[in-house]
Amino acid sequence: MRGADSGITEGERRKAEALALLESRRELYVLRGRRALLLALLATGEATADAVRNVVKLPPGIDPKLFGSVPGALARGGIIRKAGFTESDRPQAHRRPILVWQLADPAAARRWLATHPDRQDPQDEIGGAPTLPIESRPSPRDSTPGEGSTRKEYSCTVITNRHD
Repeated sequence: MRGADSGITEGERRKAEALALLESRRELYVLRGRRALLLALLATGEATADAVRNVVKLPPGIDPKLFGSVPGALARGGIIRKAGFTESDRPQAHRRPILVWQLADPAAARRWLATHPDRQDPQDEIGGAPTLPIESRPSPRDSTPGEGSTRKEYSCTVITNRHD
């Protein structure tokens, strides 16, 4: 059984390295993903990667795999925790299982957001701060595909620190 354990350890090491590389190369979008996840969690209590993917727009040529590095630091910091699994509601994901995240420490989430403001992407057009729409809806695990649910739209403006 030792071989299986070392394979898992090696796999975990490779995954951690890949996620760290993505985070370092796509820092702005990982930051925006973390902000979107925390804003969704503060609004609804639970959220998935779908909430991030639906809100954070990536420019052409940027691989959305970078979003895999979004929850790790927040979970290690005790701000969020795993709450189970659900099926993705994005058509491209073909209803594959995805993690449901739950807010573990709302005060820490607010502090994190205050100390990690969004930044302007140098490639963005000059304009106002990007807006991250957050939907209020039942927990991802509580909704049944095809059921009509009441959704409220929230809009969360991300403040950028620009010096024009």
